[in-house]
Amino acid sequence: MKKRNQKNLSITISLLISFILWTVSVNCFDVQAIGPRESSDWLGLVPLCFVLGFGVLGLVQLIKKRSLLKVDSDILLLGGFYVLVMFAYVMFEVVVINYRPVLIEGYLEASYPSSTTMLVMCVMPTAVMQFHNRIKEKRARKGINYFMIAFTVCMVIGRLVSGVHWVSDIVGGALLSAGLVMLYYTLNSWSQTN
Repeated sequence: MKKRNQKNLSITISLLISFILWTVSVNCFDVQAIGPRESSDWLGLVPLCFVLGFGVLGLVQLIKKRSLLKVDSDILLLGGFYVLVMFAYVMFEVVVINYRPVLIEGYLEASYPSSTTMLVMCVMPTAVMQFHNRIKEKRARKGINYFMIAFTVCMVIGRLVSGVHWVSDIVGGALLSAGLVMLYYTLNSWSQTN
């Protein structure tokens, strides 16, 4: 099991280094305007519903068990993971790598990495991991997994074709998300074996 954890950690580090290298390369190339397009993104709220749902689950466990240490370790770790994702979001709003190719309500907004891509690609895979452990009925679990994967793919493709992000923003969001999700998976595996 130790060898598997080392492999997971190597994958995590590789993905995060890939994100850093990609981010550096985004700053080395000239970005041209591609023209405005309008988009509506209410589907971006769906991952936030999952975050809220797992937060409520943790709160219910805390109230019932009357101790933070008795809350399921994977839920506590998931909460920490969500804080890390939020930190990454805020960091890239402050440290702007790239701006959107279009004005949003008359202003240029930070665009890199795509926050919607990052959110959906962080929340949905970790939700799949949670459901894998919490839903015992195999067919229901499989159906939910397929829905989550399809939703994630549609959201990422939607961001790509909406015209409000550069392709590099989507790729950056995907790389960062993959690294963060792998970090969650690795830490969760470690906590389950200890």
